[in-house]
Amino acid sequence: MAEGKTDPHAEGRQILKTHAETHVVSRIGWLRAAVLGANDGIISTSSLILGVAGASADKQQILLAGVAALVAGAMSMAAGEYVSVSSQSDTEQADLARERSELDADPELETEELAEIYVGRGVEPALAHKVAKQLMEKDALEAHARDELGISEITAAKPIQAAFTSLGTFAAGAIAPLLVVILSPETYLVPAVAVCTIAALALLGFLGASAGGAKIWRSVSRVTFWGALAMAVTYGIGALVGTSV
Repeated sequence: MAEGKTDPHAEGRQILKTHAETHVVSRIGWLRAAVLGANDGIISTSSLILGVAGASADKQQILLAGVAALVAGAMSMAAGEYVSVSSQSDTEQADLARERSELDADPELETEELAEIYVGRGVEPALAHKVAKQLMEKDALEAHARDELGISEITAAKPIQAAFTSLGTFAAGAIAPLLVVILSPETYLVPAVAVCTIAALALLGFLGASAGGAKIWRSVSRVTFWGALAMAVTYGIGALVGTSV
């Protein structure tokens, strides 16, 4: 650059260096599994406890049923998450393999295809072709994975992460109603479990919304409503069966 002249982009680059942005989308992989696991652990274990309690079972039977629900539910959640997310991962890998073959067969056509995607997003054709060419030279598969297939490092399926997250959070959620059963007098067991479960679900909704940047009241009301409904239905069925038997 000539002496006495300043870089017109220097100020912009300096602003970018000092401007830190925090995006919560990077948490989406584990956050979904964590919220699902904890929510299922709280609701399913509490509902089972109340269903057994509604059938007039004693405290020892209720506790045994709750422990069984924790173990079986945690393993089921881990297996289910692993299988489902693995299916998503298999689909992603198949698409990437197909895209890799197309890039090897006709890179010029793939460059044109990438440029058309940018034109569709509002970029001028000449600039779109220039950008597409540069991205193809840097990492063609990554460019097509992100902009054509919608696959990125943030959104890519991670089966192991999802499985262990769901297992751990389910167990953590299921422990809460079990502790209430252990600590509560048998006479007050049902209302104690119900109240503590609603409180735990409200806390979960708050934490999930805070971590994900969503509206807190919507998340809290959603999880508490469905949790209360599940417990009420299960307790009613338990009471009906217990009375019939």
